[in-house]
Amino acid sequence: MPSRTVYSASVEYLQIMDEEGHVDAKLAKDTLSDEEILKLYQFMVDCRQLDEIAFKLQRSGRMGTYPQNKGQEAAAIGSGYAAKKGVDFLVPCYRENAALFLHGLPMHYILLHWMGDERGNQIPEGVNMTPLSIPIGTQMLHATGIAWAFKLKKEPRVAITYFGDGATSEGDFHEAMNFASTLQVPCVFFCQNNQWAISVPRDQQMNSATVAQKALAYDMPTIQVDGNDLLAVHKASKDAIERARQGGGPSFIEAVTYRLADHTTADDARRYRDTKEVDAWIGKDPMIRLRKYLERKNLWSDEKQKAAEEKAKVFVADVVKAAETIEKPLISDIFDYTYAEIPEELERQKRTMRTSSLGQDPTQAGLAAEPSTY
Repeated sequence: MPSRTVYSASVEYLQIMDEEGHVDAKLAKDTLSDEEILKLYQFMVDCRQLDEIAFKLQRSGRMGTYPQNKGQEAAAIGSGYAAKKGVDFLVPCYRENAALFLHGLPMHYILLHWMGDERGNQIPEGVNMTPLSIPIGTQMLHATGIAWAFKLKKEPRVAITYFGDGATSEGDFHEAMNFASTLQVPCVFFCQNNQWAISVPRDQQMNSATVAQKALAYDMPTIQVDGNDLLAVHKASKDAIERARQGGGPSFIEAVTYRLADHTTADDARRYRDTKEVDAWIGKDPMIRLRKYLERKNLWSDEKQKAAEEKAKVFVADVVKAAETIEKPLISDIFDYTYAEIPEELERQKRTMRTSSLGQDPTQAGLAAEPSTY
């Protein structure tokens, strides 16, 4: 029998706005309007200010370890803005703050999370998202299950899950992709390829030319986009979300971006990253290219930038105040918010504030409940 090709494929790359703010008019048609771009840029200024202040909070001992979002805002905002607030469901990692804020999460919740206050994970009623996922890759399975529920209930809703390039080397990633593809659930897998899995470069933790091509194994529509291009991210995300909403199944998006800061405040990226590489990516900062675009359209100026930054400082100061002045939680909260009905054993622990059975009931060892008096 003659040999024949049984499968072939390619991965499309999408960029609409380049590093200098120039736009491909044909590709930009029917994407974001200038009014929307202006609004989202101002929002990006707020998010960048929060990110910088969060770093300072950690350095001053007022907050625990924090992973900066700096440089990846376009990926989060472009995709988050494409999803329907109050309808679709976001299943994040920990570098998509801006998308969460767009969908209604109060900003101070992020600070509470990294301050170690569990109330930062108590998502408000009506806000459709899961808490931040710190384990690498586990949230993709949750997103697939949520999307499956939407399909079973015949609800026109979509789950979008975020993760880094390193997470695609995890088994959870492949299990989620296979499950989502086989059952054709309305889920969008959004990979923020920021080039580094903590200290391991992308080319050392996978041998594939792109991350996007991994979706081909699951017969899933896939695309690679310039992750620092707000327009490209939004278009790719909107297309994938609406395809899923209409019954077209899951999609994969690889947003090529860069982590401008350390992996977290517990990391020192200078030990493993070349400064020339970092400097090259600083020039691709999504905020820089958006500002160049808006200035070219006479929609922005140095004066407006200064005013936006001052406004952001005041706004973020209020966010920090909300996090730092929140009423202290009660010790009993660890019991009251775990079970609908507290088991007897835990009720006893709550009452005695002891976990040992002997401490709770000394009489079981023949001891008096109270010290004897002579």
